[in-house]
Amino acid sequence: MKIRIGQIQMHITDDKQSNIQKADRLIDEVVKQGADIVVLPEMFNCPYKASSFPKYGELEDGETYQFLSRKAGEKGIYLFGGSIPERTTDDRLYNTCYVFDKTGSKIGKHRKTHLFDINITGGQVFRESDTLSPGNEATVVETEFCKIGVMICYDIRFPEFARMMTLNGARVIMVPGAFNMTTGPAHWEILFRTRAVDNQVFTIGTSPARDEQGVYVSYANSIVVSPWGTVLNRLGGEETVCVTEIDLDEVDSIRQQLPLLEQRRTDLY
Repeated sequence: MKIRIGQIQMHITDDKQSNIQKADRLIDEVVKQGADIVVLPEMFNCPYKASSFPKYGELEDGETYQFLSRKAGEKGIYLFGGSIPERTTDDRLYNTCYVFDKTGSKIGKHRKTHLFDINITGGQVFRESDTLSPGNEATVVETEFCKIGVMICYDIRFPEFARMMTLNGARVIMVPGAFNMTTGPAHWEILFRTRAVDNQVFTIGTSPARDEQGVYVSYANSIVVSPWGTVLNRLGGEETVCVTEIDLDEVDSIRQQLPLLEQRRTDLY
């Protein structure tokens, strides 16, 4: 079964309405190119900085959620809504990806489970935990095409997490993410190729475009990797969109040729 994945690599400003309007327009663009599934980047409606998350946080069913639901239904697509700051009624904040089906109904949501708290010598310093709470679920959603796992950015660094999704039936793992100019050149492609080969799944990373004057400079380089570890598509730093056709039959073919999942030594590990 072949499906077409639309990715939106967009510049993000401090104007929420402008970000939503741009996402609206770019979704239209990839749908015209035949996308069955569309993926937005991490924190697509606000700047990626810890101090922004409380300011832009929304309760589920808020303005951005309503836009995503409406757009999925209007265009008849599965929409992985990147991520936004989700505020709860007990005033917690999560980095959350909402997922909608072709009718605009929510079929799942993923709260970023591993928070991005790093201090790279001579490089990036960031602490999501200053404002965000961690999720606690390995999220897999059911679509008409296959089961799809959902991670957000830093989650992809944890191999056990991807394996849980694979064992729960995921054949594709979607990852809205925003690696920076320290970690991106070093690890972005390696991680997507490794998780794809480890689990014999398609991995799809969708990032904001790079803004050299921004408060957080994204590496961008949105990527699609096959279960064989082949990079099928990779963007640069610019604001753009792409549509990549993937063949889900490749998952079965590779798992038959290299039955890694069946050959695990569960008596040892």
